[in-house]
Amino acid sequence: MPGLTVLVVGGGGREHALCLGLDASPSVGSIHSAPGNAGTSMVGVNHPVSTSDTEGLLSLTSELGADLVVVGPEAPLVDGLADSLRARGIACFGPHAEGAMLEGSKLHAKRVMQSLGVPTGGCVVVEEAGAIEAALESFEPPWVVKRDVLAAGKGVTVTSDRQEAHDALAAGLSSDGLVLLEEHLSGEEVSVLVVMDESGYVCLPPSQDHKRVGEGDTGPNTGGMGAYAPAPVATPAVL
Repeated sequence: MPGLTVLVVGGGGREHALCLGLDASPSVGSIHSAPGNAGTSMVGVNHPVSTSDTEGLLSLTSELGADLVVVGPEAPLVDGLADSLRARGIACFGPHAEGAMLEGSKLHAKRVMQSLGVPTGGCVVVEEAGAIEAALESFEPPWVVKRDVLAAGKGVTVTSDRQEAHDALAAGLSSDGLVLLEEHLSGEEVSVLVVMDESGYVCLPPSQDHKRVGEGDTGPNTGGMGAYAPAPVATPAVL
């Protein structure tokens, strides 16, 4: 029996890792990537279709006769790619647009956590320049400024410098229309990913990534300088 035809959407290191995992599965017959990269080309076929081209991706899926589409980046999920695929009867690994907005909008995620009683830091929404100074008075430094958009892991500024925090808030207002100022929570950050469908769930090993560009956790955030799992800090008592 022929294996599954799988299309992986994305072109980063994450998608290369996904392709390597799929290539190791006896259930997979062929692997395609859009747009892919040099690594994915070694385990499958790359197609020059952008992750933002929803119609192009849908057409490619039909041309390939894909049995499964695995979406790596957040943006196409927020744009509803998974919804469009499922509406056409194509299996997709990735959340629907509403679920993806937990990643796509920090304000939306904050409101969901507050409505469900999930512990989270305090937050002030800044919607005009005149409210910046009052917002800064709401919390002790360091201040945490978060853009309310997908920013490839670079939308957060953590600083004890009041002017830098003010400038980050002003820049967020200018580009996005609103920006979040959050209470700073000290400690280590751990990611716990859960893969689920309507019938059950599987918890993946807890992981930690290094976002700051410099040694010793210094400099601005990046999309990730490296990651490892399992994270030693995530003991059974913590989880």
